[in-house]
Amino acid sequence: MSKLEIIQKKIFVTADADYIRMLTISKFLGKKIVFTNGCFDLLHLGHIDYLSKAADLGNMLIIGLNSDLSVSRIKGNTRPLQDERSRAMVLASLGFVDVVVLFGEDTPYELIKATQPNILVKGADYKPEDIVGYDIVKNKGGEIITIEFLEGYSTTAIENKILGKI
Repeated sequence: MSKLEIIQKKIFVTADADYIRMLTISKFLGKKIVFTNGCFDLLHLGHIDYLSKAADLGNMLIIGLNSDLSVSRIKGNTRPLQDERSRAMVLASLGFVDVVVLFGEDTPYELIKATQPNILVKGADYKPEDIVGYDIVKNKGGEIITIEFLEGYSTTAIENKILGKI
């Protein structure tokens, strides 16, 4: 199998039967599943810092990736800057990312419900009880962990710099 094929096999378009089968096997093998989500429009050092710290919390990192349509609804019609396939491929190429699964809703609630992770991770700009999926993970005895962002790094800042707004 080529390196590109290995990367592509990490990507799921939805929480379909193949995704559920992979999760079932991973849970059977005792993997501690960590879940986070986002748009990840232009991958930058802040993302790498955040995602690597999330990956350190368990032994399987699953990233819920907003579809192009959901990014546009959340961030406005100038986003995403990169299409969902590109964003998924870049994330899946990271060695510490095990799975990338796209979702089209504005929140990953249904995906978290399907995934049933052991640990739910978001940035420290959220209070744990305000994180989408908090109830699902808490009810099964899991953990909700927030990670501080690396200051000075954001996709919006990069976009503004490119557009000459900074």
